[in-house]
Amino acid sequence: MRLLWTLADPFVNRHAGERGVARAPWPGLQHVARVERRRTVRRRGQVRQATEVTSLVTSLPPERDSATALLGYLRGHWRIENRLHYVRDVTFDEDRSHVRCGAAPQVMATCRNLALALLRHAGAPNVAAALRTRCC
Repeated sequence: MRLLWTLADPFVNRHAGERGVARAPWPGLQHVARVERRRTVRRRGQVRQATEVTSLVTSLPPERDSATALLGYLRGHWRIENRLHYVRDVTFDEDRSHVRCGAAPQVMATCRNLALALLRHAGAPNVAAALRTRCC
């Protein structure tokens, strides 16, 4: 279950950020939101409730900022995180890469993205298993 609380008060939001390190308001801030996710976790025969609370700031215009839309954007963000970034971090071990000079990091990221796109286009349900398969 996901719960969302938003604050869309222009007067209050105009001063958001003034107490931070830079002491400057955030330009274009439209909403401050709190998202609470509750789920049931079953592990080793035990059942417990887990709650995660996160904050959200957005500059979406008022016509695109309904609670349903904000929750949809959050879900879309996590879809990208799980389908792309997690695969790149875990399957390709990208975080431990020693490629750091010049354009090489961008070239390697492009090659990894190309490999992911080709595997997904070929219908591979599991990228890691598809990478371990010998094709020739």
